[in-house]
Amino acid sequence: MKLPPGPIAAITQRGDAMAALLVRWAEINSGSANQAGLKRMADALVDEFARAFPAAQVERIPLGSGQNSLSPYALSIRLRPGARRQVLLSGHYDTVYDADHAFQTCTRISPNLLRGPGVADMKGGIVVLLEALRAFECLQSDPACAQPDPLGWQVLLTPDEETGSVLSEALLMETAKRHELALVFEPARPNGNLVRARMGTGIFTATCRGRAAHAGRDPQAGRNAIVALAEFLVEADAAAKSVEGALLNIGAIRGGGTVNIVPDFAAADLNLRVDGATAETELWSALNRAAFRINQREGYRLEFGGRMNRPPKAVTPADEKLFVAYRDCAAGLGLQVDWQDVAGGSDGNFLSAKGLPCLDGIGPIGDHLHSSEESVQLDSLVSRAQVAAVLLDRYSRGR
Repeated sequence: MKLPPGPIAAITQRGDAMAALLVRWAEINSGSANQAGLKRMADALVDEFARAFPAAQVERIPLGSGQNSLSPYALSIRLRPGARRQVLLSGHYDTVYDADHAFQTCTRISPNLLRGPGVADMKGGIVVLLEALRAFECLQSDPACAQPDPLGWQVLLTPDEETGSVLSEALLMETAKRHELALVFEPARPNGNLVRARMGTGIFTATCRGRAAHAGRDPQAGRNAIVALAEFLVEADAAAKSVEGALLNIGAIRGGGTVNIVPDFAAADLNLRVDGATAETELWSALNRAAFRINQREGYRLEFGGRMNRPPKAVTPADEKLFVAYRDCAAGLGLQVDWQDVAGGSDGNFLSAKGLPCLDGIGPIGDHLHSSEESVQLDSLVSRAQVAAVLLDRYSRGR
């Protein structure tokens, strides 16, 4: 095995510092709805990146309307923005854990395993990203490594990835136009695999309206919206299981009120995932047929609201070449990596939809995401930072 350049090899000595930084970041609650916590996390990130890269342009980009001191914003860190060749490094700093969630602190459950909120998804990924760039820039400062056509880069960290990147979508799409490729530091799979393709995702609400009536005096005059919605949901769940390349999850259900009144309203939130246009068409055909059967009944109306908020992330020939390059870099460090298709979405879905070659899941190895058992393999912080740094170095040299 050929040793990597000095600054990349030196990442091995920074494992404890990387773990300590991850603990500090993970114990800042930055749930997607916790605007005060998101601001604290953003401030911590700005401080760390500004200290690591004093010459970089650090920008807070407001998102949404009605901006105030606690409104969410994306973070952009750019170095050599005028360079001809540009690489995008993508991540997010929100998590799924609300401010009142019981899971708020980190625990070292073994020498190599850290449990904590967001340690893999994806504050650990940002630690990997930061360390890879730190080593890469050390190489750039070495006169012996100077490039006649230096590589520019931009880090873009969003605050709403866990809720669909609704506010960040336009920014992601616009940013994709300025770069040659994107590296997405979402966590690797528990087996160490990178992400090959991702499903498209959507959030919808199925709303059923019926007719209120006294549950004892005149129940036959009522139309029970809860019963009708429940019938639709059972059929929808079965239909999704019959469509290849589609998933449907029924989330929150609400409706009704006083128990002596036939309920005239019920609603359910649905999470849809599809691997392409065919699966999406077949799934929606099945859902519309189920809704049609409800709507044929006198006194009922079932409707949908929402949209597919992430397109599927398909695999292109450029993605294939990028993965081969990453795999070769890993092999040079004595690591074997593969990739696999997954159902979850990421900001990489948007970047890929704009035609940007995109390598996803190059963060640390994590498990039990979105649960109180979320964990990260600490040695993978080091190894994945080294692979990313080698990849950047080789790409900057035209290799």
